[in-house]
Amino acid sequence: MRQCLEENKKQYQLRNSGKMKTSKYLVSDAYMADPAAHVFNGRLYIYPSHDWESGIEENDNGDHFNMKDYHVFSTDDIENGFLTDHGVVLDTANIPWAGRQLWDCDVACKDGKYYMYFPLKDQNDIFRIGVAISDKPEGPFTPEENPIKGSYSIDPAIWEENGEYYMYFGGLWGGQLQRYRNNKALECAVLPEGKDLALCPKVVKLSADMLGFSEEPRDVLILDENGNPLTAGDTEKRFFEASWLHKYNGKYYFSYSTGDTHLLCYATGDNPYGPFVYQGVILTPVIGWTTHHAIAEFKGKWYLFYHDCVPSGGKTWLRSLKVVELEYDSNGKIKTIEGTLN
Repeated sequence: MRQCLEENKKQYQLRNSGKMKTSKYLVSDAYMADPAAHVFNGRLYIYPSHDWESGIEENDNGDHFNMKDYHVFSTDDIENGFLTDHGVVLDTANIPWAGRQLWDCDVACKDGKYYMYFPLKDQNDIFRIGVAISDKPEGPFTPEENPIKGSYSIDPAIWEENGEYYMYFGGLWGGQLQRYRNNKALECAVLPEGKDLALCPKVVKLSADMLGFSEEPRDVLILDENGNPLTAGDTEKRFFEASWLHKYNGKYYFSYSTGDTHLLCYATGDNPYGPFVYQGVILTPVIGWTTHHAIAEFKGKWYLFYHDCVPSGGKTWLRSLKVVELEYDSNGKIKTIEGTLN
């Protein structure tokens, strides 16, 4: 793995004139999507999924998103520096319980160790969440023998506060969240409709060793402006996939994708467990079906990392990594970014 890492290392020149009000692509010769982004040791690290042309027909289960490995990217200047590709840092071929579809991941640091959390279908075609460990933020990462006990669905995102680590996860349709209620598998998947309450993303505190759950996953409740839980029919506001949490001016911002209406939205709250009150749209639809993101502060500015399918000619399974500056108004509201104009 180490030899492969060194052989595949690349650098991309990042150029920008003035403030980053217009987005830019980060990687020119590979399809990368679903980014997580964190600052470790003063350097910005990006952990995307890796799209490729697998030839699988497009369908609502997302089988055409047949990712099989991860790269890690890093930079000390996201606007005008170099972006380093550290090469392949984890591959399904090295994961003992692997089936297929290595979707988006996230990474957390504790006591000098770096923990990568990743969703992957097991050999029964059920999504589980696994853990891989490294001594460095750029990897390579060594996977545990088994997925996290009690894990299911997709899109793990990690939040750390006061030495406690929380995982947010869940995704509809191909992400299989509709197959579960109260953390138990159903005989048949049930998608709520209309005035039924929307399915909630999940949050769970991780164990002290970072390798498991310390409690049962809980619902992340998203409320409307009147304090009522969002309904399944409110498709431009309700959760579909792509959880992320960040904190700004003492408030927790829970952001997510609405999936089939192609919006990135956010809600705010006073506790990592929620509830969160819906606030608005971060990003309008991009070219391509999925919309996925991370939000990170770096050197005094906030950035939105996301993807679109313009470079691939609109092929929704071949997505390209982008970044744009994120701005707040004086009341802490995120200023909406136009997905097709940036």
